[in-house]
Amino acid sequence: MRIILVTGLGGAGRTTVAAATALAEARAGRRVLLVSEGADPLLGGDGLRVLRPAPAADFRREFLALQERSAAALDLLGAAPFEDAELTELPGSRHFALLRSLRDAAAGDHDLAVVDLPPLPEALAILALPEQLRRYLRRLLPPERQAARALRPMLAQLAGVPMPAQWLYATTARWEAELAAVQAVVDAPATSVRLVLEPGPAAADVLRTARLGLALQGLALDAVVANRLLPATSEDPWLAGLTAQQHRHLAELRTAGETLDELPHLGRDPRGPEDLALLAPARPAAEPVPVPEWSVEDRRAEDGVLVWHIGLPGAVKDELSLVRRGDELLLTVGAFRRNLPLPAALRRCTVTGAGLVEGDLRVRFTPDPGLWPRTS
Repeated sequence: MRIILVTGLGGAGRTTVAAATALAEARAGRRVLLVSEGADPLLGGDGLRVLRPAPAADFRREFLALQERSAAALDLLGAAPFEDAELTELPGSRHFALLRSLRDAAAGDHDLAVVDLPPLPEALAILALPEQLRRYLRRLLPPERQAARALRPMLAQLAGVPMPAQWLYATTARWEAELAAVQAVVDAPATSVRLVLEPGPAAADVLRTARLGLALQGLALDAVVANRLLPATSEDPWLAGLTAQQHRHLAELRTAGETLDELPHLGRDPRGPEDLALLAPARPAAEPVPVPEWSVEDRRAEDGVLVWHIGLPGAVKDELSLVRRGDELLLTVGAFRRNLPLPAALRRCTVTGAGLVEGDLRVRFTPDPGLWPRTS
């Protein structure tokens, strides 16, 4: 299934663009699912299904299910269980509800899913969440420790402390499976991001941030939508001034090398499917633009090193930080950070330098003679 994740500058109209995209594709004959909390209630039918995440209900359902699975342990502690009516969603529950909706969307019988994400900084954090949480779970409760559960009573006596109960590992395994399913959707080649901007002073910086944050997560940016463009033929001096300002910022966006989908300002908030039809992006939901792969270049013969090329368009040298820790490279780029597992060959090397050349981060690794296979 093709999945388009729609985000952008706060207030730029990303919910409207997501709905217009979904409606246009449905009217073109595709089976489309729109995932959006703020979708127009009139949308639906004619090949378009609307899924509205319900964070409060999702939180209560998941909390009560966890409480039921942990009932034996809670009874031993003398804890009083919660009832549905007294539960209020916690901060962050909206993110998990959206991730579950994304997982469910990929499992449906549709040709295309259009997902209305929060504004860009929050959207990037949500998309990075499954990988981050899976890393934390593996670090705190390594799956291989479950193999020793038969020895747990003896180990508890020797150590003098209780060993983790089996229900904890079972719960962790369920979380791991759910997070892995969501991450598979985010990382799929058929998933891409559509960025919605209203041309203004912040637009170019938002585009740079989006390209950099998405590249670090290995996601493709398939389109940039310039929304709410004012008419260029107005004789009103005030409106003509605003239009000229918009076009200056449009020129900045084009200079950044992006092809823009330009949508008009309707002069009012869109009302109903017919208004949305006027805002359908010109470019269809074709296959996403592939993300350049991070490759390892073998330069042992010339320079005695292996070079890992990591594409980071728009990165600035002063905002970069690299730390090698075990079999991972901790990469910080501006406001973004990711723990990158090293390719197998690089795990037997030491980091000996790095350089940034036109958005290409080149990390140099020197083979460790004690770990590298010897040739005769």
